[in-house]
Amino acid sequence: MRTIIEPFKIKMVEAIKMTTMEQRKRIIEKAGYNLFLINAEDIIIDLLTDSGTAAMSDLQWAGIMHGDESYAGARSFHRFFDKVSEITNFKHIIPTHQGRAAERILFDILAKPGKFVPSNTHFDTTRANIEYKGAEAVDLVINEGKDPQSLHPFKGNIDLQKLEHFIQEIGAENIPLCMLTITNNSGGGQPVSMENIKAAKKICGQHNIPLFLDACRFAENSYFIKLREPGYDNKSCKEIAQQIFSYADGCTMSAKKDALVNIGGFLAMNDDDLALQARNVLIVTEGFPTYGGLAGRDLEAIAQGLDEVLDEDYLHYRIRTVEYMGEKLEQMGVPYLKPPGGHAIYLDARAFAPQIPAEQFPGQAIAVELYRSGGIRSCEIGGIMFGKTDPKTGQYTPPSLELVRLAFPRRVYTQSHFDYVLEVLETVYKNRDQLKGFRFTYQAPLLRHFTAQFEIID
Repeated sequence: MRTIIEPFKIKMVEAIKMTTMEQRKRIIEKAGYNLFLINAEDIIIDLLTDSGTAAMSDLQWAGIMHGDESYAGARSFHRFFDKVSEITNFKHIIPTHQGRAAERILFDILAKPGKFVPSNTHFDTTRANIEYKGAEAVDLVINEGKDPQSLHPFKGNIDLQKLEHFIQEIGAENIPLCMLTITNNSGGGQPVSMENIKAAKKICGQHNIPLFLDACRFAENSYFIKLREPGYDNKSCKEIAQQIFSYADGCTMSAKKDALVNIGGFLAMNDDDLALQARNVLIVTEGFPTYGGLAGRDLEAIAQGLDEVLDEDYLHYRIRTVEYMGEKLEQMGVPYLKPPGGHAIYLDARAFAPQIPAEQFPGQAIAVELYRSGGIRSCEIGGIMFGKTDPKTGQYTPPSLELVRLAFPRRVYTQSHFDYVLEVLETVYKNRDQLKGFRFTYQAPLLRHFTAQFEIID
């Protein structure tokens, strides 16, 4: 099998500032050991997120020059609307400046105290928007999704029996919607099968509960269905995506992922009344319904990106890159969540640094050392992001998975960059016994991982 090459050529480059280990030690200390608080210019390889970090294509940049900046009814909006409609077939498509803005609008309307929103696994901003309105976000991923070593092909699936039982227990009247995240980001970038989406829709439909998708990685999920689910190998990824959306009543989308752009998103649905309410909130907080906080040039770039992301040469390269990293980590003995997901490698922090107790955040210890050792910025997805401490008893409850995510920006790094990351990972793993835990010196009440400060437990 020949090397899978990048299916693109490079027209423009951006210099990387090289730093020494001693410099990075001072930088991370000054940032309170929070990788979000480090200046981007002090990062060598930035794998903090795949959101908004893609390299746009020549056709996307050309489209920007065609952007119609009219306040209402711009040509660029109609191109954006037509492309999203072609893929999703939703009746109402409302642009927003990014995915969490779409979430905020949706849950501002539907999430209230005493309400519950079940999901396979909510991501951090989704959970925060639900909880901010006083509702409760509930994760019902299958048991295999909680096992880092399970090789189940669709570990992102929602547990259908748990969903049915949850609806019976809570009451459908207390569940304004059910949400599926595709792919399941917090669960390791794992895909959801078509069979599971269809079955979840059937259960929700029987109880008159709308099914929404967090669709920011819909193309990657579609490619996994093509690869792994019987009956889909001869279908195009676009056809698979269209079928996925046919089982949903609406979606939120961060275009900063699978639309290959640096800003943008949308909220889409079929319900006329809900759409009317959403547009009213949009006008107050984002902008007129035909631009929603975006410039016309951004809408042009999204429309073009939605074409490019469904190109199967691109998706083959994208998924194969993550597989390649997983194969190399397997050879090194480095523990990671298996099988490799769609947009990132997730290190299994508990197995990587078992000497660090859960309440001392082993994932953060690994993430900090990856930066100190090699200038790599990653993201802890574990106790800091999802752990809970009882305010009355002080009892700490860790999340089911303790992960470190290395998210790969789309069309940004080459194989030599990834090989460098592997070399740093091997070094850190060989010296893992020297890793030490962390404690908070400051934390915010919501989304604390963005601004928290830490100190090393010596």
